[in-house]
Amino acid sequence: MPFLSSKKGYGISPIFTIVSSLFLLLLYIASCSPPEDPIKCLNTNSDCTITNSYGAFPDRATCRAAEAVYPASEDELIAVVAAATKNKRKMKVATRYSHSIPKLVCPDGEDGLLISTKNLVKIHNIDTTSGVITVDSGVTLRQLISEAAKANLALPYAPYWWGLTIGGMLGTGAHGSSLWGRGSAVHDYVVALRIVSPGQPNEGFVKVRSLDETSADLDAAKVSLGVLGVISQVSLKLEPMFKRSITYKSKKDSDMGDQALIFGNQHEFADLTWFPSQGTVMYRSDDRVPLTTKGNGLNNFIGFRSTLSTTLAVIRSLEENQESKGDVKGKCIGANLTTSFLRADAYGMTNNGVIFVGYPVVGYQNRLQASGTCLDSIEDSLITACPWDSRVKGEFFHQTTFSISMSKAKAFIEDVQKLVSLEPKSLCGLDLYNGILMRYVKASSAYLGKEEDGIDFDITYYRSKNPLTPRLFEDILEEIEQMAVFKYGGLPHWGKNRNLAFEGTIKKYKNGNEFLRVKERFDPQGLFSSEWTDQMLGLKEGLSIVKEGCALEGLCICSQDNHCAPDKGYFCRTGRIYTDARVCSARNN
Repeated sequence: MPFLSSKKGYGISPIFTIVSSLFLLLLYIASCSPPEDPIKCLNTNSDCTITNSYGAFPDRATCRAAEAVYPASEDELIAVVAAATKNKRKMKVATRYSHSIPKLVCPDGEDGLLISTKNLVKIHNIDTTSGVITVDSGVTLRQLISEAAKANLALPYAPYWWGLTIGGMLGTGAHGSSLWGRGSAVHDYVVALRIVSPGQPNEGFVKVRSLDETSADLDAAKVSLGVLGVISQVSLKLEPMFKRSITYKSKKDSDMGDQALIFGNQHEFADLTWFPSQGTVMYRSDDRVPLTTKGNGLNNFIGFRSTLSTTLAVIRSLEENQESKGDVKGKCIGANLTTSFLRADAYGMTNNGVIFVGYPVVGYQNRLQASGTCLDSIEDSLITACPWDSRVKGEFFHQTTFSISMSKAKAFIEDVQKLVSLEPKSLCGLDLYNGILMRYVKASSAYLGKEEDGIDFDITYYRSKNPLTPRLFEDILEEIEQMAVFKYGGLPHWGKNRNLAFEGTIKKYKNGNEFLRVKERFDPQGLFSSEWTDQMLGLKEGLSIVKEGCALEGLCICSQDNHCAPDKGYFCRTGRIYTDARVCSARNN
């Protein structure tokens, strides 16, 4: 997720007065309206639409469905899938908050059915002897962490945001940061799962598959993209509760290409946050320590806290104004304010749950591994909100996220640094969203998991409400995206990214064809597939949508000027250092 906050001053400029005052308000914590259900229906549970939590898909299409259902048990889920299969209805699974950016949840056809896992939230069993927890697929990461902790157990690695569901994490390959153990992906701790798929008439039109580590199909189902059926239950291998010790340290990025290759082996939960335009990187030294180590630290990350809706609106207006006026200096000042404030406030970490007095921050795994207090809520109150809540004027952004193998990561980092040397202020806008988050990922046995050990680069940046409006340094961001995906063979995160990042992706997976064979066997009629997932998986053409302005939203790679914004001075040009790239640029040549 993107982040909002503040920073130290630069003289007494008006921009400092405005930005510092606004950003300090981000510390205001109060109950907020919870993120709304991504499904909206005109007539109870019929005539529905669905979107993601950001309020718009990459192509801004409106995804419609005839009906939405909310099963609360596996038996109810089985009945839903059987009836839909009998009537040959297209189905898609929706999660509680729907954080995926691509259109994975969009069913095809006027008779489409949305199956929400919002009410599939039961904890079925916690075996303290084996360390295995079995839960419904709609259980959130926050609920899982909390219930495991009550049994003195912990999920060793996880994404940093509480609001994801177990099924959603498996559907998109969500992960934390680590090269240790089985790696940082949640799906690599799955030891069993149950998935409800279409069946033959003699099977009652439904088939419930129970997969465990002896099942060859488990490696297909662990990262399913939602095209194999509905995951009903998941069993995860946990570990005994442990403590972590976290220290952040800022350094120059001059040798980051080399340091990034070794840092993940030095610290179990290491990550890096890179601020290219500032020439700095924040190293997170993060390791297990004995349970006897003093400390009861808490992670309450600022960007995941409730924020005053009025504050969000003013900050968004400020960024819109900077974009429209080409105010690069203002963006860079704001970026310095943001990163300085986050460092000073230890990114929202405290040593005892109340205040931060210094590093290291030591605490139990369940208190440090993830956060998201903006989920705490008073219904129907939008005085405060999660910063990206689409119901208020707040953050609106693109996320470009990809994993690059360790053997290529240094060269990619150095290419980005070369781009910054040509345009030193070009990536200040990223720092307003807390820079480039770099997490370590490990090769996985999952067919659509990571192919090699690598580094995941998570880049969040401004998106206009007008799809035909270019952003500042449009060309730099597009060149980084194309360089990562095509020059360095980066694997796009399944739950993020713009359309162009998925071009040819399935061919990068050695078991990609095997996944497609499992998909055909589980769902031969393609009832859980859609035009979008078929395009994403290379089964259909049309992933690129070629039209006026298409490159601005990542719907295409420009090949002519009208794919950019020639009326606003942006033309299709070659990349600056990656000359195979075609980008929307304000350059004259």
